[in-house]
Amino acid sequence: MSAAALLAGFISGMLGALGLGGGSVLILYLTLVVGLEQAQAQGINLVFFVPCALLAVICYARKGLLARPLWLPGALWGLLGALVGSWLSGMIGSDALQKLFGILLLLFGLKEIFHRKQPPRVSLPKK
Repeated sequence: MSAAALLAGFISGMLGALGLGGGSVLILYLTLVVGLEQAQAQGINLVFFVPCALLAVICYARKGLLARPLWLPGALWGLLGALVGSWLSGMIGSDALQKLFGILLLLFGLKEIFHRKQPPRVSLPKK
């Protein structure tokens, strides 16, 4: 395994645990460096994401950082979104999927640059 692959995996896991979308790094690595099709890269990202997400959930739960009124509905809607997204990815060509991914990265990046910080609406329990 190359140093680039190890670094991409480490950074993806770290950013994912921080809630910053580490899968984007992994997908970029797999498509730009390894040369995989977008759909293949996304599939590998999903396999990579599951154990990382489970570990992150355990760590966040131990710290009391999970807002209980939000996580269950969010997870359920996320599952529905995953089903719809998986279905759609089979219908969209690889070129269109790459362009859509690039546009989403650009839009989220612009949002982060120009977003004004709002106070949280849900208070987390204090330790």
